[in-house]
Amino acid sequence: MSFAHHTGWRHRALRGARWPWLVACAVLAACASQPPVPDWQMNAHAATQKALNAYLTGQTRVETQEWERARQALASTGRADLLARTELLRCAAQSASLALTGPCAGFEALRADAAAPELAYADFLQGQRLTAAQVAVLPPPQRAVAQRLAGTAGGGDAAVMLGAMDDPLSRLVGAAALFQAGQAGPGVVALAVDTASAQGWRRPLIAWLTLQAHQAQAAGDEDTAARARRRLAVVAP
Repeated sequence: MSFAHHTGWRHRALRGARWPWLVACAVLAACASQPPVPDWQMNAHAATQKALNAYLTGQTRVETQEWERARQALASTGRADLLARTELLRCAAQSASLALTGPCAGFEALRADAAAPELAYADFLQGQRLTAAQVAVLPPPQRAVAQRLAGTAGGGDAAVMLGAMDDPLSRLVGAAALFQAGQAGPGVVALAVDTASAQGWRRPLIAWLTLQAHQAQAAGDEDTAARARRRLAVVAP
């Protein structure tokens, strides 16, 4: 939901080792015991980072080109599991932007070769209630969200829970999962707006501002709705 090393399939965000566990092992799982790093790993990692940034900032042409470069680099290994992780990463970014409206098609085509962590994460992105075993193999930032959705965690403020996540993309993915489950109140939506805004991520910012405007309008909060629409006029004139 970023291949830089961070355990099994490390989940952080767009910046190097900070993107999801998905990215971690998928591309730069290059172990220190195996120098030099093969070209395909370096190429796939670079293309993935550029593709993610391009998607989140609304640069569609660049995004398409870089995803294709990443796929070509990974395909050279003949490993469908690496391609599956990359497709799941792409869908995580779509989820963060409220643009994932169905199963992660690219991942589903490769599901047979995916490992348990990827299978659990794919189900999480769909807002499914996970078993304890599935929750255990999720990226750590998303486990609390999954437990909340499964009804196995205590109550508390969902926005506070998300705010405790250091990684902004993980935070947006968690907010999207709550939204799919009908648990994204004004506090969660406001946090998602602020998170996308702070990163300069135009695509998710537009999505969350639009939701905020609709949500506030429905609640009779004219001030918040008007403020969200003014911000939309700036980011998407």
